[in-house]
Amino acid sequence: MHDLLTSALNPRSVAIIGASDNIHKIGGRPIYYMQRHGFKGAIYPINPSRAEIQGHTSYASLAALPEVPDLALVVVGGDKTVAAVEECAARGVKSAVVIASGFGETGPEGLELQRHMVAKARAAGMRLYGPNTQGLANFGTGAIAGFSTMFIEVPPQDGPIGIVSQSGGMSAMAYGLLRGRGLGVRHVHATGNEADVTVGELALAVAHDPDVKLLLLYLESIANPEALAAAAAHARERDLPIIAIKAGRSAGGQKAASSHTGSLANEDRTVDAFFRHHGIWRVRDPHEQARAAQAYLKGWRPEGRRLVVISNSGASCVMGADAADDEGLPLAELAPETQRNVAAQLPGFATASNPIDITAALLSDSGLFGKVLPAVAQDPAADLFFINIPVAGAGYDVQAFARDAAAFETATGKPVAVAAWQESVAEPFRAQGIATFPNEGEALSVLAQVASHTELLRRPRTAWGALPEVRLPAGAQGFLNESDSLALLARHGVPTVPMVLCRTAQEACNAFDAIGGAPAVVKACSAEVPHKSEHGLVALGVASAEQAGELYERFDAKMTEMRVARDGVIVAATRKGRHEFMVGARVDPVFGPVVVVGDGGKNVEALKDVAVLLPPFSQDEVLQALRTLRIAPLLDGVRGDPPLDVAALADIAVAVGRVIAGARGAIASVDLNPVMVGAAGEGAVVVDALVECGEAPAAGAPAVVPAEAATA
Repeated sequence: MHDLLTSALNPRSVAIIGASDNIHKIGGRPIYYMQRHGFKGAIYPINPSRAEIQGHTSYASLAALPEVPDLALVVVGGDKTVAAVEECAARGVKSAVVIASGFGETGPEGLELQRHMVAKARAAGMRLYGPNTQGLANFGTGAIAGFSTMFIEVPPQDGPIGIVSQSGGMSAMAYGLLRGRGLGVRHVHATGNEADVTVGELALAVAHDPDVKLLLLYLESIANPEALAAAAAHARERDLPIIAIKAGRSAGGQKAASSHTGSLANEDRTVDAFFRHHGIWRVRDPHEQARAAQAYLKGWRPEGRRLVVISNSGASCVMGADAADDEGLPLAELAPETQRNVAAQLPGFATASNPIDITAALLSDSGLFGKVLPAVAQDPAADLFFINIPVAGAGYDVQAFARDAAAFETATGKPVAVAAWQESVAEPFRAQGIATFPNEGEALSVLAQVASHTELLRRPRTAWGALPEVRLPAGAQGFLNESDSLALLARHGVPTVPMVLCRTAQEACNAFDAIGGAPAVVKACSAEVPHKSEHGLVALGVASAEQAGELYERFDAKMTEMRVARDGVIVAATRKGRHEFMVGARVDPVFGPVVVVGDGGKNVEALKDVAVLLPPFSQDEVLQALRTLRIAPLLDGVRGDPPLDVAALADIAVAVGRVIAGARGAIASVDLNPVMVGAAGEGAVVVDALVECGEAPAAGAPAVVPAEAATA
């Protein structure tokens, strides 16, 4: 057990402040549960009006106890809650679970009381769980500092699953669904308001329990991403899968920042990126968590995602193939030898190619599954197996089907999922421990999830090494002008369009020839006008030096009229590509540096076809992210067009990520749009850039880079 939270999850003694003799009251449930489920430590009920509670001596106060308990469960409400927490802290209690509501979730006054309790606890070195929590339950030790009714409705059974949730209701629901599937659950913990201890910290503690083989999380906010990342890192080390639900949207996450990137890297996209970065699989609800649990507990780690479909119905073979395509599971291309071996086991009218239709001959030969599965098993293309049984019953030896499937799974270690809607057919497979589902959609969804999660966990971790020193212009604040933005990026390896910042009309004329002549682009340059085209301050297709000079005069006059800073006029080369992309970055208030890459141009915010990555990441990870976009088919070229130079685009995304990570808050956001990407081998170039300053360091000085970021 992780020693950080041992006093709560494996305490030697527990005090219940506000204890009750009634097991259906909040103060009575924990005592009842601990007695019933094998808690071997001391139980101290505290209730000044009772001499004995549920067979235990009742004490008038915490001070009256014969020892200082490791854990105190605070069940009293109102002002008594705060007083009880203060007394626990003063007495040296290590952990306190505060059940009462009426604190941070109610408004400013409640939040102030909550902060007061946390301050008292921290000053004394005590950890606080809640308030507004259903409590903690460890069925491995019998330490149950909670009151969930679900532990009465569905009897507990110790097992290899841990649940950590902000919501008590969701922890109870996940527990009930898992127990309904016959799976044992060891940990059921709710963090409530998370005034102190968060889901991340509890997840880290539970991940240190060597008997836990699957960890399920429910979060409504991620207040401590560092702890959650540490839990995920430890889980990855010991091959412990984490499946998480992240519900809700924070107001801060929804509020678009002042840059394009802020609106594109919204909180939910960033949560997805955070989970993906740390190998956590995200699902929508507890039903999905419970549905996949058995598959994970089997320890399946498939080598790939190629699927073999076997059924006694041709129609089910077709539907299974369709469902597999929906889940991104390609049908395995079986070797000719495999097909010959399969055909040798089947009647002449059956189908030996994948999907394998063993036909209604199953009724007369109950051994067909047992013959076909081994014939396919050795084919290196077969990663996953799906058996679809649309009809069976009287005359079918379903018990034999189930035994053969179980023997195959045990012998090969390869994942086998069964779809059987008839309970009489499904039950024998479940009895043999086969992952069994009522329909092909659920079965194949679970197979796809396990295969995809395995791929995610096997992905090499990226290390960037030392980050660059990022210097901003002296006195920079707000937005950098376009010239300074492009220059900053160019210094750090980002290819930018050839350009000259001009201070006079004559300089603009000279610059026209210096950048290669027509067609040129002329743009006003002002840190106070980040979006120039909206004010008519951009001219494309400039054909002569004289025209460049005239545009200088016009744009300079317009900036004077607008009363904005006149930083000059840019004369830039025209660069075209096969497609316009965008690359952006911002510092998220919760997750830190975030990079966005995707479809660019003027419709970027309307279409929002982008992917989000968290540093550090590799070129390969950018390329994988680009394949998730709606425009992914365009990357390889369509209707005779050549493939795009996505490798060059990926290099830009990595460089931008290193810049914003190295800036350590000195840069709030970066927007590169458009990034012109040519055909493969032609490269990519940034033609417009906007850098927003953050907490600026000393003028002209490099932003400080933390050691942990440099080696992440």
